[in-house]
Amino acid sequence: MLVPDGGRETRTVAVTYRTLRVLAAACSVGALALTIMAGSWWYLAARASRAGELQREVQVMTRDRARVQALVQRLETIEQQYGQIRYLFGQAETDQLSGVWLPPSSAPRRRDATEAQPRVGPTRPSVWPLTEQGFVTQGLHAGTEGDHPGLDVAVASDSYIRAAGGGTVVDVGEDVVYGRFVVIDHGGGYATLYGHASSNLVTLGQVVRERQVIALSGSTGRSTAPHLHFEVLVDGEPVDPLTFVAQPG
Repeated sequence: MLVPDGGRETRTVAVTYRTLRVLAAACSVGALALTIMAGSWWYLAARASRAGELQREVQVMTRDRARVQALVQRLETIEQQYGQIRYLFGQAETDQLSGVWLPPSSAPRRRDATEAQPRVGPTRPSVWPLTEQGFVTQGLHAGTEGDHPGLDVAVASDSYIRAAGGGTVVDVGEDVVYGRFVVIDHGGGYATLYGHASSNLVTLGQVVRERQVIALSGSTGRSTAPHLHFEVLVDGEPVDPLTFVAQPG
């Protein structure tokens, strides 16, 4: 029943249950539509925010890519310079070898017919195991408590340790006494050991050339200061290294 404001006459409207159900269904559909619209708005807002983050990430990746490309160009330049350094170290018309044999670079280069070749294959130890003179602090000696089977040479940390002769790396690793060490078999019963290195640059089974850099000096293991412990072994027995190699003057 409807009663108009200020009016005297009333109106009566009859609504069937079917109409009420239709109205209720329409209201439910409208509410559902509003809910979906609100959810879609939040979803779109979240996606828009994520799009901004992705755009910033793309900008960062673009800058990183540019830096990587610059780094690649820099590495190519360094590789070329390294090849030139190898050429300078290996080039010697007098057949006199340099103090260090550098491993081959990945960039191929034309070899000159007059270029001196390092001695390849197993060779008897005959080269001072450092690229500098160093200072001998202890030689080989034997005793009840003071056995010392090699030569100790004081040298600055990270100095080049080179192979005293060509051969094969038969042991490499880290020991409580020797620290980081390398053992090279030179054939014919000859072997050399290099101890207390800061870094080993060769792997087990690797074939090395005479004068090739195999490690960097350090003070690992039982050591009180940076030095190289160098041993020469003949049939497994230590001998005086100074009977095989001579310290530079």
